[in-house]
Amino acid sequence: MATPEEMMQSMIANMPEKTGRALEDWLVLAGQAPERKHGKIVAWLKGEHGLTHGYANLVATASLNPERLAPSSASGDADLVAAQYAGKDALRPIHDRLMEIARGLGDDVELAPKKTYVALRRSKQFAIVQPSTKTRLDLGLNLGSVPADGRLEASGSFNSMVSHRIRLESLEAVDDAVTGWLRAAYEAS
Repeated sequence: MATPEEMMQSMIANMPEKTGRALEDWLVLAGQAPERKHGKIVAWLKGEHGLTHGYANLVATASLNPERLAPSSASGDADLVAAQYAGKDALRPIHDRLMEIARGLGDDVELAPKKTYVALRRSKQFAIVQPSTKTRLDLGLNLGSVPADGRLEASGSFNSMVSHRIRLESLEAVDDAVTGWLRAAYEAS
């Protein structure tokens, strides 16, 4: 399955054929939109220029946030992770230990930093690591119908992309049970 970045690059490559214009031309046009709000640009491109929603959304996003078009890089990933732990230095060793465990699960593990968390993926996302407060890191896991029990909580409103959550406040809390749950989520993905 293609990553979101690969899908976006495919849309950009197909844009001249599908819409009659290259992205650069659409960006010039989007700069002339009457309002500089994402939804307004999308509606204007759809209504005035006949773009489908997907292409209008891509153009509006690129117009307002050109940095989102740049492929992610290792240094960009490091910057995202550094920003997550700014002011939460005590949590960084917990994060680093979880990344070490995740890498050890298999060669197919992808670490994908986002703005507020790091997604752990294989063929699909199986976990997230998120510094939720200054004193707590949450490990979200996709464990399907495994019953919540003790430290292994149902995710509830924490994040809809995972089924369970483990609250971690110290490096010592990353024990054999946590490693086992992480491995189970990896193997289920």
